[in-house]
Amino acid sequence: MSNDCKLCGIKSKAASTLTEEEIDRLSFNCATASFGKGDSLVKQGTFSTNVIYLRKGLAKIHISGPYYEQIVRIVKAPSYLALPTTFGDKINQYSATVIEPSEVCFIDMSAFRFLLSRNPEFSYEIMLEVCRNELEAFNRCANRTQKQIRGKIADVLLEMAGRIYNSDTFNMPVNQEEIGNLVDASRETVSRVMNEFATDGIITLSGKKIRILNKATLLIISAKG
Repeated sequence: MSNDCKLCGIKSKAASTLTEEEIDRLSFNCATASFGKGDSLVKQGTFSTNVIYLRKGLAKIHISGPYYEQIVRIVKAPSYLALPTTFGDKINQYSATVIEPSEVCFIDMSAFRFLLSRNPEFSYEIMLEVCRNELEAFNRCANRTQKQIRGKIADVLLEMAGRIYNSDTFNMPVNQEEIGNLVDASRETVSRVMNEFATDGIITLSGKKIRILNKATLLIISAKG
């Protein structure tokens, strides 16, 4: 389905820099679709012809390694999902899967590259997003390899309450096995630590619903690793 980007209320900061002529070109080369939990947006190893803009919802980025599939990060809308492929390899180097109902814009790669060459402000904003994502990846890698499991799970809970949901009460969008994949631990270990946090009065658990009761203690656990 075609998309009128001029009427979109969820434009990226980059798209907001485009001229009227450029936004018309973007609209002509953009299609919007809705996806449900578990739907694939990007598949590793496939040829890419689109830049993907996550307008609404959540997605997980995951990579197939030598032995198993690794969840790299959780992406909250609004955000671009396929920028590394835009600048580098034409083959998708990771997969992206919806974890909450989402709306996605598929932008033709050639049109997107044209806008990058045409509009310096647009290019600058896209570059900033690439840099932010890279710095986040560096920090996540350091935390993942150097923190103990309690610190890593505290980080996940704080990220959900902060960057993802902006609320101390939320429904966890991934299961305990996926959390374990995210922090390099078994599902049983994740379950044990979550129950310890509940017993200590740091959080409450009710199915997927989590409420943080003592954020100060969770921050200390995160900081001490």
